[in-house]
Amino acid sequence: MEILIVEDEAEIAQLIQLYLEKEGFSCRTCRDGISALQIFQEQKPDLIILDLMIPGLDGLEVCARVRQKPGSKDPFILMLTAKGEELDRIIGLSTGADDYMVKPFSPKELVARVRALLRRTMRQGGQTQVYRTQNFILDVDQRSAVRQKDDRTEPLDLTTLEFDLLSTFMSYPGRVWNRTQLIDKLWGSNFFGDERVVDTHIARLRKKIEPDPANPTFVKTVIGVGYRFEDIAT
Repeated sequence: MEILIVEDEAEIAQLIQLYLEKEGFSCRTCRDGISALQIFQEQKPDLIILDLMIPGLDGLEVCARVRQKPGSKDPFILMLTAKGEELDRIIGLSTGADDYMVKPFSPKELVARVRALLRRTMRQGGQTQVYRTQNFILDVDQRSAVRQKDDRTEPLDLTTLEFDLLSTFMSYPGRVWNRTQLIDKLWGSNFFGDERVVDTHIARLRKKIEPDPANPTFVKTVIGVGYRFEDIAT
């Protein structure tokens, strides 16, 4: 697994690299946003550890540009920042980060977070064969989705759009999606109309997967931003 560490503080970058390489990962480091994008285009890392406050282009801009041009490999992004406020976390996740850690952090916890992200299985072009969380299993190739409940599985009767919406959410558990991002993911350039149609499809999906659609457990609304899927990846 190839990991790119984007961190302008040399001691922190070296510490992260040391712990990850001890676990068998191959790492490369850089100290600014422009270099990070160049390396991303050249080497296509499996995961990027991205500091928010870096020279050149900041972490949010780097994250957004990586998500705009994933190419053949759409890497996981773990964002690092000294800021711990909820607003900063939401902004980071809404630009496409998969996870978020606040400095100072435990190197062992960072390694655990990296492993947890990579266990979701590597995405090729934004998709995987199978997504698994604590309550759902979704097979992209077979176009099948089941909910795990009380030691049994229940098939979910989803429309094509509902399946694609759930697949998008499960490929990035914890990520905040705004309407524009979901429209780009589901319809692409073929979409014409009111972006609030997304809300309608979210409501329909909730009716099929939520124990109580009026008080959703899995597809949460992030007020003023968009939607986030919450379930534990297995």
